[in-house]
Amino acid sequence: MTSPATDSRPQLLQAASQDILWDVLVIGGGASGLGAALEAATRGYRTLLLEAHDYAKGTSSRSTKLVHGGVRYLAQGNVSLVREALHERGLLKKNAPHLVHDLGFLIAAYTWWSKPFYGIGLKMYDALAGKLNLKPSRLVGRDEALSLAPTLKKSGLSGGVLYFDGQFDDSRLAITLLRTFEDYSGVALNAAPVVGLTKSGGKISGATFRDSETGREYTVRARTVINATGVFVDSVRRMDDAKAKPMLSPSQGVHVVVDRRFLPGNSALMVPRTDDGRVLFAVPWHDHVVIGTTDTAVPEVSLEPRALPEEIEFILQTAAQYLDPAPTRADVRSVYVGLRPLVKAAEGSDTKALSRDHVIRISESGLLTLTGGKWTTYRRMGEDAVNRAAELAGLPPRLTLTPGLPLHGWSQADIADHWKVYGTDAASIQALEGAKTLLHPELPYSEAEVRWAARMEQARSVEDVLSRRLRALLLNARASGEAAPRTAALLAEELGKDATWQAEQVRAYRELAAGYMLPG
Repeated sequence: MTSPATDSRPQLLQAASQDILWDVLVIGGGASGLGAALEAATRGYRTLLLEAHDYAKGTSSRSTKLVHGGVRYLAQGNVSLVREALHERGLLKKNAPHLVHDLGFLIAAYTWWSKPFYGIGLKMYDALAGKLNLKPSRLVGRDEALSLAPTLKKSGLSGGVLYFDGQFDDSRLAITLLRTFEDYSGVALNAAPVVGLTKSGGKISGATFRDSETGREYTVRARTVINATGVFVDSVRRMDDAKAKPMLSPSQGVHVVVDRRFLPGNSALMVPRTDDGRVLFAVPWHDHVVIGTTDTAVPEVSLEPRALPEEIEFILQTAAQYLDPAPTRADVRSVYVGLRPLVKAAEGSDTKALSRDHVIRISESGLLTLTGGKWTTYRRMGEDAVNRAAELAGLPPRLTLTPGLPLHGWSQADIADHWKVYGTDAASIQALEGAKTLLHPELPYSEAEVRWAARMEQARSVEDVLSRRLRALLLNARASGEAAPRTAALLAEELGKDATWQAEQVRAYRELAAGYMLPG
């Protein structure tokens, strides 16, 4: 066994379990939990965040990678949601320019009415963004459409409409929020599932959590508890009240990832109405293309949801209507699935017609549950939740700082693609041992990034590194599996683990990665 170089978990565990009264306890380390925790910490509230698995382990690492107002919500007439999301899009671009950038989206026109119809709608989208709009939408001719998206089918193409939205790296934003939270004296711990809630006089007074690595349990006290566990909020609500009726009607969104050659221009493609009335995107991301998504109601939630064969077929068939050459099953590098925490609608309603707005509910005992929403509005969700939590707990009222808060690593420097997500930290990582040694020839990531993930970003497993600190699992599941042994060896060096641990990590990761590949 190598002696641990930098394992900070003992200190984090000690900080998380200290016998103090926290102002705010946040359960859940995804978009909503991290947003709420950062909101609380920046207001000066003593804040603890507990995450059962890893930051952004669930839905928050499996989005369509867009910071957007939601063009389709505009079509549904939900103007207030779109306006709020466009406002938040503008703030996020200002607060994290190393993680968010503008991206052009082309709606290709193959019918005479497409350009005027979508052109008018997108002018309204621009107007709702107000002074935080990115760039104005405009009509483009056939030649420009083909220069923006050279693989578009040419037959019948008359041009299109180009509009602009934001793009980001979701789990890297989660890690950035974690680092920012820590910069503001917040304490966060992953691999720390909450196993029970404590009460005093019938009111929530804290929680018990388990350290997954030792099995030991700890009880913490808090003035207010925020349940921000995404699609798992109902399980925490049942810890509070065994008879709590389910809030959620979850649906899943499937994405396939293919090589960049299928969409080589600098723009994304947006299909505003597929054969079954949905929206489909093909989005350049980390030198690959993400195509999705679907919207399928699921009866129960899981940590590793799987795509249905018909969902894969739908995505590939729709892509084939627009792209030439079109990707086939053999071209798919990875398939990933995110679950949407949609708040229950009327019996028999269609999930794609539900609003994606966030909801706050407070139980009789004072448990505050925050769910719904999407990454784009994570900051507003956190602000709303902490406003209510502070009232509940009688905390001194303080104004929000997050609308203008630069996030950790803030940088406008033009850094090469995969290093850019680290912002000002990039130079420190590039100075580490292994910065010029690739983990795998088909992936852009270096050995130094594994060391950094262990030292500075609370990575505890090969999965934490290859799925969320780096995006190898989503870009190329097979190659990521081949990179697992070296990743495990580097982590073992950093965390002081032995050969048995390494072997188990590689086995578990390869089993996971197999679920992201299409069967032959």
